[in-house]
Amino acid sequence: MEKILVILNRFAKGEKASRTETEIRALSTRIVLRVTDGPGDAEAMAERAVEQGYKTVVAAGGDGTINQVVNGIAGAEVSLGLLPVGTMNVFSTELGIPSQIKKAWAVIEAAHTREIDLACANDQYFVQLAGVGLDAQIVQETDYRFRKNFGPVSYLVSAAQIAVRKPPRIRVSAHGLGEEQGCFVLVGNGRYYGGPFVIFKNACYDDGLLDVLIFKNLGYIDIIRYLQGIVFGTHLEMKDITYFQARSLRVESSDPVPVEVDGEVIGVVPMEFTIANKPLRVIVPKK
Repeated sequence: MEKILVILNRFAKGEKASRTETEIRALSTRIVLRVTDGPGDAEAMAERAVEQGYKTVVAAGGDGTINQVVNGIAGAEVSLGLLPVGTMNVFSTELGIPSQIKKAWAVIEAAHTREIDLACANDQYFVQLAGVGLDAQIVQETDYRFRKNFGPVSYLVSAAQIAVRKPPRIRVSAHGLGEEQGCFVLVGNGRYYGGPFVIFKNACYDDGLLDVLIFKNLGYIDIIRYLQGIVFGTHLEMKDITYFQARSLRVESSDPVPVEVDGEVIGVVPMEFTIANKPLRVIVPKK
């Protein structure tokens, strides 16, 4: 039978990685397992998989691992499989991929695919979400070991430190929609953010549109209000949040504002956000 390449992020789930590797190897004789050693390995492995003729490449890790694999296979006639064994598995959760490895593998074996939009930030692809400003600063400034030991609390500590600084003024322009300004921006391809929180209510993976949220303020109280709104689903009722959809947009600022995609910082503005011409084929459960 046709072989399936599985790319495992060695650092997914930390000390559990060895056990996870053993469990994945035992799933099927079809599996060819490659394990990453450092940043950028997953993308390089995915690129080689395309060159070697694999038709299915599986990302075993979290959203960051998926992002790397996607950037390695984008534009190729390859199906993406998902084994959600990372810390953050927002993309897999929204697509309905089971969190148990054996059940997730059963989905891959069934090979039912769906074509979804592939979003771009300049020349970097992403599948779930991009953040400009606060969101990216938190990712950039939260130490990995601190994040590993304290989980979500580490992000709150970083957010509190960022809130005392003068916020950047970010300009967002979209064709036919004029220009908006704010302190930080989220650009979505799916509905979820940071877990099971629906933040882009109208988002759909195959509508050819990006969903955009612009947050106008960035003080302690504002961040708390925004977080509460997201948790309870009332953020779109706030007058200092703008929500719209667009096929493309440009984000810029006079400041060197960082940008992250799928949890990985990729640079600073200016940044053009678009939808790639060719969709991404993902293996998903049958509805």
